[in-house]
Amino acid sequence: MYNDLAIKEVTIDGSNDSSHQTSQDRDHFFVGLTETIEPFFVRKIPLWKRGLDLFGSIIGLVLFSPLFFIIALIIKIVSPGPVFFKQERIGYGGKAFSLIKFRTMEINTDTEIHQNYCAELINGECTKKNSDRPMIKLDDDNPNIIPFGKIIRKTCLDELPQFLNVLCGDMSLVGPRPPIPYEVEEYLRWHKGRFDAIPGMTGLWQVSGKNRLSFKEMVRLDIRYSRSLSLFLDLKILLMTPYAIISEFNHTN
Repeated sequence: MYNDLAIKEVTIDGSNDSSHQTSQDRDHFFVGLTETIEPFFVRKIPLWKRGLDLFGSIIGLVLFSPLFFIIALIIKIVSPGPVFFKQERIGYGGKAFSLIKFRTMEINTDTEIHQNYCAELINGECTKKNSDRPMIKLDDDNPNIIPFGKIIRKTCLDELPQFLNVLCGDMSLVGPRPPIPYEVEEYLRWHKGRFDAIPGMTGLWQVSGKNRLSFKEMVRLDIRYSRSLSLFLDLKILLMTPYAIISEFNHTN
């Protein structure tokens, strides 16, 4: 099923500059968390894509409204605190925005472990050490996840509020996964190609193996998507997403 979406060895992998990238290059690339990242070519969002996002987000919010109520009720019962979790992410053109999810972790959870893990994944690609390491989530041994949180995360139900992000225009139904600012601090120059496309709830990476792929493979897929953007590709990815979620769920159990 994924053969026609397989990763291709093309010049977007940064093989000519990643091994020579310096910390100065990273600092030059990363300007600030609330500002636009170093200027680069950003493709204009097609009108058909915005139309699809508006239609899909409204339908999604209506269709999944019963699940919104059930999940919100579960979170309120098992864990004190807000139902929703907002987190700064970096999106289209390197601009920061607030991503919305259902809260599946305890309040004020320390992010240092996840931050170090992300740095290892990205820097492993840079130094060619463990560059093929899959981007496995750290959920299994995480004591900060609330009851029922793991099942909500594995089924991607925690991401349903992102329909609001899509409706507001910060995200799209289809596009690259929006990274956390501390991930971007570790990026090499060629990784910035991920920001040529508006971030999405699902994407080429998600339907091509997701957490079974390495960071480098994810970036390649994201750049390939931005260069191959079309209505047909978006519809194809949307249709493949339910199967990809089920496949990923079965893989992690």
